[in-house]
Amino acid sequence: MYRLGQVFPRPREADPAGAVARELKALGLDKVIKPGDRIAITAGSRGIANIAAMVRAAVDFVKAAGAQPFVVAAMGSHGGGTTPGQLAVLESFGITEATVGAPIVAGTETVFLGKSRSGIDVHFDQFAAGCDGVIVINRVKFHTTFTAPNESGLLKMMVVGLGKEKGASMFHGLGQGELPVLLPEIAGVILEKMPILGGLAIVENGYEETALVKGVPKATMVEDEQALLKYAASLLPRLPVDDIDLLIVDEMGKNYSGTGMDTKVIGRMRLDRVPEPERPVIKKIVVLDLSDESHGNANGLNLADVITRRLAGKVDYQTTLANCIATTFIQRAATPVVMETEKDAVMTAFRSLGAVEWPKARVVRIKNTLHLDELWVSESVLETVRKEAAGRFHVLAGPVPLEFNEDGTLKRG
Repeated sequence: MYRLGQVFPRPREADPAGAVARELKALGLDKVIKPGDRIAITAGSRGIANIAAMVRAAVDFVKAAGAQPFVVAAMGSHGGGTTPGQLAVLESFGITEATVGAPIVAGTETVFLGKSRSGIDVHFDQFAAGCDGVIVINRVKFHTTFTAPNESGLLKMMVVGLGKEKGASMFHGLGQGELPVLLPEIAGVILEKMPILGGLAIVENGYEETALVKGVPKATMVEDEQALLKYAASLLPRLPVDDIDLLIVDEMGKNYSGTGMDTKVIGRMRLDRVPEPERPVIKKIVVLDLSDESHGNANGLNLADVITRRLAGKVDYQTTLANCIATTFIQRAATPVVMETEKDAVMTAFRSLGAVEWPKARVVRIKNTLHLDELWVSESVLETVRKEAAGRFHVLAGPVPLEFNEDGTLKRG
């Protein structure tokens, strides 16, 4: 195996908190927010770089206008769909009343806003609905279950995050073919009926750093988010080749992707009536562990072929099923083949490949699907990289045998 360094475009926002204040002022919110107004600021269930500092900056901006800010948990059915669970998720991101300087509210109750033009029920968080203004904060990125001009971002934060369990279940139950059209349609009802002041869109680079913080006006939120998604796509991490026999993933988790592993990185959906991506094509995927930041939520477990006993022991099935049922994709909670050790898992997956000789196997090993700046590849993969993508990669170490310790754990190298 050879350890490769991958070079991504690396735009960086030097002062994310300062960018929040700058962009909110550019939106004119210092003139819109009045003294005494109660202003809700959203915080979701994704691991976003610098999120606590950026939420704090938004809180400070609102306070400077003489208003009363509070942070609302906007995470649909995540956190087990419970108030304590949602607060625990935010605390794991460093978002507490002490760190952001404002009260944090979480709950499951919504108000019914009516129906969209297609007859879809629209729900919205009761706390946010009862305030004088809402500032929507979220990262703009690819969604893991559909492809559209608007995917994961400000619109989804309003429809699913602030829709709570009812909104999340309703939206994901509409069917994959309908989501690209219905996301902006449902968001349009919220933008019309709720006091949305504007959005703060965050784009990250391939090193999980804040690349851009952009204030998005309410009137152009749909169109602006589409342009930001294209920019985010240009920074997307990806695997070095499209043809892989065996992918070893050290760790999956909600802090890396909503489905534990980014479906567009591994080229797998594994959903009924949803076509698989054309690339990459990976024959077998082994996952060794579940991140602590996932709090037992193993949504996306079925994307793996083989997992370890250690990973299986970390799964909180109640939390996982709450998430999967809300999205209607219950197959995402299905358990793959479970093997006792990392060695057992890797060798079982390899043997299931059939007539593939180990020295010639196209093997890639990654930390997770978010951090791909460094990874390990076998010699056959390295040959392809040198032919097709030499400018993107450089060899950091190797050759090093893929070996296991006496207890069956994979040597980390």
